[in-house]
Amino acid sequence: MEQKDQIRTNEIKDMTETQRQLFYIEKAAMYVQGLKEELGRRPTCCVTTFGCQMNARDSEKLAGILEKAGYLLIDEEDADFVIYNTCTVRDNANQRVYGRLGHLNSLKKKMPHKKIALCGCMMQEPSVIEKIRKSYGFVDLIFGTHNIYKFAELLVKMFESDGMVIDIWEDTDKIVEDLPVERKYPFKSGINIMFGCNNFCSYCIVPYVRGRERSRIPKDIIREIKALVADGVVEVMLLGQNVNSYGKNLEEPMTFAQLLREVENIEGLKRIRFMTSHPKDLSDELIQVMKESKKICRHLHLPLQSGSTRILQAMNRRYTKEQYLALAEKIRQEIPDIAITTDIIVGFPGEMPCDVDETIDVIKKVKYDNAFTFIYSKRTGTPAAAMEKQVPEAVVKEGFDRVLKVVQDTAREQVSRLLGQTLEALVEEVNEHDDRLLTGRLSNNTIVHFEGEKSLIGQIVPVHLKECRGFYYFGEMTI
Repeated sequence: MEQKDQIRTNEIKDMTETQRQLFYIEKAAMYVQGLKEELGRRPTCCVTTFGCQMNARDSEKLAGILEKAGYLLIDEEDADFVIYNTCTVRDNANQRVYGRLGHLNSLKKKMPHKKIALCGCMMQEPSVIEKIRKSYGFVDLIFGTHNIYKFAELLVKMFESDGMVIDIWEDTDKIVEDLPVERKYPFKSGINIMFGCNNFCSYCIVPYVRGRERSRIPKDIIREIKALVADGVVEVMLLGQNVNSYGKNLEEPMTFAQLLREVENIEGLKRIRFMTSHPKDLSDELIQVMKESKKICRHLHLPLQSGSTRILQAMNRRYTKEQYLALAEKIRQEIPDIAITTDIIVGFPGEMPCDVDETIDVIKKVKYDNAFTFIYSKRTGTPAAAMEKQVPEAVVKEGFDRVLKVVQDTAREQVSRLLGQTLEALVEEVNEHDDRLLTGRLSNNTIVHFEGEKSLIGQIVPVHLKECRGFYYFGEMTI
């Protein structure tokens, strides 16, 4: 027996990383099969995602491995295995996880076989790991962002261990391809084109938990998208913390604009989106590629964070208010029908009412179609957390309310300009409030509801925009 195990160990050492993980998926499937026989039914699992599109894509990878191992994917937390893919951009995301863990503990007391796993950005913080060790000892598996591809191997380790399994890496340069993925939508998909971030904005924890920038090889990205299109995908979202930095660390450098041209040439692909662009290095080349493209959606997410040059400098954003406005104007001139959305932080250390006025001035001039507005959240380990002049809560709230009102007024005005037009919408789902309606998404990311058959989900159809309801439309299909 020992000799057989040694032979197997030597075989694993000689495998590629993808082969290793596929081997561990098979091994995990044996444990899941044993659980199935014990329970008299197929074991269930629930993957809950907190945070950004990068996390959502990671969760699809986790779900793919779990399904391949034999689990039945469900949405309820009374599943036999629950995994939280966490976010740590703001403190309230952490608090939500701690609150939900208390509920899982009560469920686990009724289901002793139940397994609980935590992964994602929050798990890359040492203080979080220490708190979970001390206060949430019922958690079975903890891993971070850098070793997510090892999930199958960690599953096996969890099944073979009596205690909490913790596998956290400080960093990695490894990218592992061709592992199973269970997509949320059959007709659209996120695609990681790069991982990590090198920008080190002073308020942001992401570079510390996601690691340094590393780009995927273009041919691997193109190969993955072609396979998705062959499987029915019509829209892809290219994902990176800053897609404008794509390709800088490749042996044969390629710009993001050049990658987009390659993706555009994929036959059968109808729509291309991407997230997120940093204003400091959005190139004229990228603007021209977007302008000339028949597939790139008319939507650009361009985070502002603050309209005050003084605050932008403290944030280490590396552009001024004037530079941002000039960039936005250039984009509007070249692509008049584009929708620009943004992120805004209110209450950054040292911010004064006059700085909020500067932010409001930018909102009025750029005319955003939507803005995600956040109150500054102190993240331990970032330079901003140690800054003096933390803004009092009452002052932050006042500034936040002022910004939010202007954002909403401007967005309503921008969205309403489409009234009466007939535009193409990708049908995404049956309307959750009225099953007679379908919900679709325009190229510029605006939502429209209209009557239609469920069979149209996944198709792109023309819709006449008849009634604007502030941030979305009711329309009528014209085919």
